Amino acid sequence: MLYIIPTPIGNLSDMTYRAVEVLHSVDLIIAEDTRTSSVLLNHYNINKPISPYHQHNEHKVSPHLTDQLLTGKKIALLSDAGTPGISDPAFLLVKSCIANNIEVNCLPGATAFVPALINSGLPSDAFCFEGFLPLKKGRLTMLKKLETEERTMIFYESPMRLLKTLQQFIEHFGGDRNCCVSRELSKKFEENKRGTLIDVVEYFQAKGVKGEIVIIVEGCKKIKKRTIVSDEQE
Repeated sequence: MLYIIPTPIGNLSDMTYRAVEVLHSVDLIIAEDTRTSSVLLNHYNINKPISPYHQHNEHKVSPHLTDQLLTGKKIALLSDAGTPGISDPAFLLVKSCIANNIEVNCLPGATAFVPALINSGLPSDAFCFEGFLPLKKGRLTMLKKLETEERTMIFYESPMRLLKTLQQFIEHFGGDRNCCVSRELSKKFEENKRGTLIDVVEYFQAKGVKGEIVIIVEGCKKIKKRTIVSDEQE
C-alpha cells in the first residue's frame, strides 16, 4: 500500500488525526525534504525510517520503492507542505503502483491553492490550476495562451519572482484584471492582498516579500457578440 499524505501548509495543528495514525502504522516514510518532514514527525512523536523522494531522484528510486511495495511494505509519501502531486513529486510512483496493481490511498488534506482561491473573492465555480509557470522555455507561450482563459487562474510563485511575474501578468492580461496574492497561509503573518494587478504590484514594490506565494487571477471576461439586424429583419 502506498499512502499519499497531505501535510500542513504552515500550521502544524492542521494535520488530520487519520494522517497521524497512518504515519504511525507504515514501514517507511519517503519525503521531499527529510529535514522539513522530521520537524512534523517529531511534533507528533512519529519514529519511522525516512528517505528522500524529490524531483532530482524520483526517476531513480521509484522502481526500488515499487519493489518494496510489492513485498508487502506500507510506504507513506510526504511533501514539504500540502498534498504530494500538486506541484510536488508523486506522479511517477503512483503511476508505477497502478501498473503493478499496488493499492494507492490518497488522504484528503491541506492544499495551499484552495484557501487562497476562497480568500480571493474571485469566482470559484470554475478555475484552472497552473502551478509554477515555466521559468524560461515556454513561459511566454503559456502566458499568451492564458490571455483568453475565462476561468479563474491559480499560480504558485516564489517571493523572489513575484514582482516579475505580476508585471508579466499586466503585460498579458491587462493592469485592470483583478487578482489576489496570498502568502504565509495558515501562519502567524498570513496576508491576502486583493486588488487589480497594478494595485498589487505597487503594494509589493513598497515592501519586502517573504513566504510561500499563491496568486489568484481573474479570468478573461467574455466579449458579448453584437447582433447585427438587417433592414429586412427590422
